[in-house]
Amino acid sequence: MRITGTGALPSAFDVTGFAVTAMAEAGQAVTDLTQRLGAAPPDVCVDRDLASFWFGMSFTPVGWTLPPVWDVIAGDYRCADGWIRLHTNARHHKAAVLQVLGLESGADRATVVAAVVQWNGEALENAVVAANGCAALMRSPEEWRQHPQGRAVSVEPLIAWGDPRAVPELRDDSGASGRFRPATPRRPLNGVRVLDLTRIIAGPVATRFLASFGAQVLRIDPPDWEEPVLEAELTVGKRCARLDLKSPDGLAALHELLAGADIFIHGYRGDALDNLGISADVLARRYPNLIDVALNAYGWGGPWANRRGFDSLVQMSCGIAHLGMAYFGSATPHPLPVQALDHATGYLCAAAAINAWSDRLDGTVRNASLSLARTAVELMQTPPSDPDAPAPELDLTELVPENTQWGPGLRLPPAVRISGTEPVFDVPAQGLGWAQPRWI
Repeated sequence: MRITGTGALPSAFDVTGFAVTAMAEAGQAVTDLTQRLGAAPPDVCVDRDLASFWFGMSFTPVGWTLPPVWDVIAGDYRCADGWIRLHTNARHHKAAVLQVLGLESGADRATVVAAVVQWNGEALENAVVAANGCAALMRSPEEWRQHPQGRAVSVEPLIAWGDPRAVPELRDDSGASGRFRPATPRRPLNGVRVLDLTRIIAGPVATRFLASFGAQVLRIDPPDWEEPVLEAELTVGKRCARLDLKSPDGLAALHELLAGADIFIHGYRGDALDNLGISADVLARRYPNLIDVALNAYGWGGPWANRRGFDSLVQMSCGIAHLGMAYFGSATPHPLPVQALDHATGYLCAAAAINAWSDRLDGTVRNASLSLARTAVELMQTPPSDPDAPAPELDLTELVPENTQWGPGLRLPPAVRISGTEPVFDVPAQGLGWAQPRWI
């Protein structure tokens, strides 16, 4: 595998090298699959500069603008004994924070600053989480290593594989690959149905990668969920539908989709799936051919296994923001230059799904689980970026024009190039909820 480019994102960790490695893992899974489909060993190249950009935003609108990335009160706040991050992009998460702080729905940032500074950080973190909101106290790496969740995550594998099971005899209607488009080395995931129950950001990155190599990705969101900032970024290549899984009809429709799917990728907390009656054990019994790939924020063991979380929160919890603050001499928490935990976990998830698919073609089903916190363990073992490296550069002539639901734009070219394959998106970005919840 060749590595090209010289750029590096400035960071207390080797974020660009980490991006290259994660994308190379996904690319290697594709090359292994193409050779299984009869291709000669291909030439594989990962570009450092493009990998850095893909770990940010791959899409740039032309003639129109995206909404702000963050809600007006989302961010880092000084509390009585340190720093805490409040994640308020989702309406219900924002409502939870304001409720805990005793503030009105229209409270501005200055009002939140004055309220947060009165709180002990861990007490506020616990109160927001108990109210079904999202918050993370900034901890040092040592504090995280001593924390029960940090200890639990440290002993988990980067990709945790479940016990293999034999694929039952396939029937014509069993959901086997190739039912409508045969897989080829050029489009090695043609015919593979991927049911996507993921949101912000790791899971959608994984399914976007799978879609680029031919997988039919069907993303399911709740009726009221919106991601205006990320829809152009992460719905490309996918059909997006809505289902209310809390209703009997919605849950029944989900089971119909599961019966026809090859790969199920989800970012639901373990207790949420249990409450829906679709735990990993239930899925294995009811859909023995189905590959189940699970993502979460804080790992699959320990007291925080079912805690809501996002990349920016995990960076605060595990010591990344603390180390960045010290490395750059910042007066405030200093996160990574991109949401590298999300993106790296996404590409590792894609690699796991493709490798599991190759195994299924050979008669074995394996499930996999990954987490942002476990990915962070790997990143935190890397050295700081090279201070003498140039900033990543982009060749504007290579940008790919794309017409989306909102208007025209430009998409980055692939950072992973595999000779003999054609990583293109069959479906333009059209946002959430435009398609019917059924396979085509």
